[in-house]
Amino acid sequence: MPLQPIRVRLAAASLLTAATLVTAAATPVGAAPEATAAPQALAAPDIPVASVKAHLAQLQSIATANGGNRAHGRPGYKASLDYVKSKLDAAGFTTSVKQFTSGGRTGYNLVADWPGGDTNQVVMAGAHLDSVTAGPGINDNGSGSAAILETALAVSRAQFKPAKHLRFAWWGAEELGMVGSRNYVNSLATSDRSRISGYLNFDMVGSPNPGYFVYDDDPALEKVFKNFYAGLGIPTEIETEGDGRSDHAPFKSAGIPVGGLFSGADYKKTTAQAQKWGGTAGKAFDACYHASCDTATNIDSTALDHNSDAIAYAVWELAQ
Repeated sequence: MPLQPIRVRLAAASLLTAATLVTAAATPVGAAPEATAAPQALAAPDIPVASVKAHLAQLQSIATANGGNRAHGRPGYKASLDYVKSKLDAAGFTTSVKQFTSGGRTGYNLVADWPGGDTNQVVMAGAHLDSVTAGPGINDNGSGSAAILETALAVSRAQFKPAKHLRFAWWGAEELGMVGSRNYVNSLATSDRSRISGYLNFDMVGSPNPGYFVYDDDPALEKVFKNFYAGLGIPTEIETEGDGRSDHAPFKSAGIPVGGLFSGADYKKTTAQAQKWGGTAGKAFDACYHASCDTATNIDSTALDHNSDAIAYAVWELAQ
């Protein structure tokens, strides 16, 4: 915000002083002071889907320039990580890159901490950044990666000051069996694990024939997402297709509460699901799952928009 001219600021200060004196004069001597209202929780900002899709376009360009994929141990993965890290560094996050080895190739996790908040209570959101070797992985899982990136940037734009500490993560080698996230969890001391009050996972949130699935691993975290979608009038279902198959699994195994969202992979949408969500019954939620056609056109913008807003809602709700 630009600085106000000195005269304007002085005039504003004078008006504020006068208003204070009037208020004081109007209060009877000996009267009890009015009770101060409890601070209101800040509402989450709307996450612009155009910005999320701009990140997806960058990930697509990176894949195109690097053999058509962003897979573990390939140059496209490291370029993807460098892109995300540069955005976070510029936004004021404290970032760290953690190396690991899988299949004889070096992998990387990117962890970004927002300064402030109680570090004994960490709210964490994560998504895997790697694709399979067959394609660029824009829905799986550019969508989750881009959505949490834009949520993190919204935290910075708002200069959000949450009560709890916020941490975001982009995992490597998920497609090889949650290697990066498991490496991270296993590297934590028991005391550090206990400080994570909740881990939220976002793996595929823009499927082209989408469903609205909510993790049911922790009732409190599940309720946050269900409340958001109830407010939109969109019914949800319990997520079962990805049970144990994404980066929440190592956290859950370590006793950390987990939650998250999912828009569907290669399971087929039923007639009942098509009636309540739209789309095509009998067709996979993502017919390009793990295929070369998982490109920037393999995204449903409405689902991506709703899920990105849901991520921000959960982060704001849980961190305050």
